[in-house]
Amino acid sequence: MTVEYLIILIYILVLASYCGFELIAKVPPTLHTPLMSGSNAISGITIVGAILCSNELGYTTVSKILGMLAIILGMINVIGGYAVTDRMLKMFKK
Repeated sequence: MTVEYLIILIYILVLASYCGFELIAKVPPTLHTPLMSGSNAISGITIVGAILCSNELGYTTVSKILGMLAIILGMINVIGGYAVTDRMLKMFKK
């Protein structure tokens, strides 16, 4: 991997982080929980990618460890998101 390629990837990461922060900061508090709990399903994409990184097809040990960590954190995010959604929906039942 060349240095130029790494700089481009870091630039994309910083830009995406900034855009994501600005987007979430502008969401009103009344919409924040439904929006975030609904978007937690996107973590499923992270889990699929992490499973691919953890498989045995010639990847390095570091990528396998990071893939397994991503699977664990992604599953925590998905389960927590659905728990928050379930709790929020129970508040609206009679």
